[in-house]
Amino acid sequence: MGNPSLSIRFAFVFSLSLTASYSSSSSSLPFSFKSSSSSSSPPKHEKASASDLLSVLGTKQQSSTVNTKVAKELKSCLKFLVPFSPNQFDSEFKRRSIIRRSRSRRQEDELVWWPPEPVLELARLAFDSGGDPAAIHRALDPTMLPVPDIQGSKENRCELTRTPYGRHFINEELNSYLGFLFELVAARGACIGLNTSLNRYDFFHGHLFIATDSGRLGILFHAKEYPAYDKEVFPYNMGYCQRGSNVRYDDSMNLRNILWLAPLPSNSTKAWVAPGVLVVLDARPGGIIYRDLIPEYVNFARTIYEDDFGDVVVDVNYLNVGGAVPDYQIFIC
Repeated sequence: MGNPSLSIRFAFVFSLSLTASYSSSSSSLPFSFKSSSSSSSPPKHEKASASDLLSVLGTKQQSSTVNTKVAKELKSCLKFLVPFSPNQFDSEFKRRSIIRRSRSRRQEDELVWWPPEPVLELARLAFDSGGDPAAIHRALDPTMLPVPDIQGSKENRCELTRTPYGRHFINEELNSYLGFLFELVAARGACIGLNTSLNRYDFFHGHLFIATDSGRLGILFHAKEYPAYDKEVFPYNMGYCQRGSNVRYDDSMNLRNILWLAPLPSNSTKAWVAPGVLVVLDARPGGIIYRDLIPEYVNFARTIYEDDFGDVVVDVNYLNVGGAVPDYQIFIC
């Protein structure tokens, strides 16, 4: 149960199956039964989709295709870690590097809006391939990197990653950029209420995808992956990887889904029609994201699933392989 993309899903499927079993055995109503009050039921709302969310975060033209009420509700649930202004940006960008460790806030913003050239090339590759995950796979170094023991995970029989080995992109700047995104989320999260830490119980992984409708490259990150068991507030046993967790289940769980989108290429020229995005998706109860994008069986964990956005290409893990001195490294699985 250590696989981060499945951990919470399995815990809640089991819980849901018990509920469904009880309900079906205790109900005596025939399948075709209809309540006499059904005629007075409230009108159905326009349901939002992951595609709608991506459109709202795209160009003005894409955003205009979304139902006005849905778009307004979606925007009310977006907490930007980097300012978002899709209609006011300079498509002429300078070559940028992420090598420097000391950067101003503006420079960090620009690295999200207009990433280094290798990241842009990967985004263009995803788009031009028609959304083919194999195009991204070919950019990976074939060298297999065994995933070491992370903060006592092996002692607890915890498997944090999808496979026991990982890989890197051939271009080292791509790997560095992924690390930059993890660090940026961890550093800026507190300003919007997301208190998260780079450790194996909390924030260490994301899922790189290619959007179904637009071909846009993105990563859905998940924080608060293994909340501590608490019989009052989080009475769910999530297996070996949960053991030793000090991650509290509180209102910050509403903010555990973080979305990065690469700049969006033009389909007719070599230009770019939208800058990059880094945003936290607020899944607070009562909001449209909670209502429409969170499956019922995981609504307590506020989990949005990456395959709702498109084809999942790889998992991206940022793991501390150091001891007393932290040493974070990328493992692509």
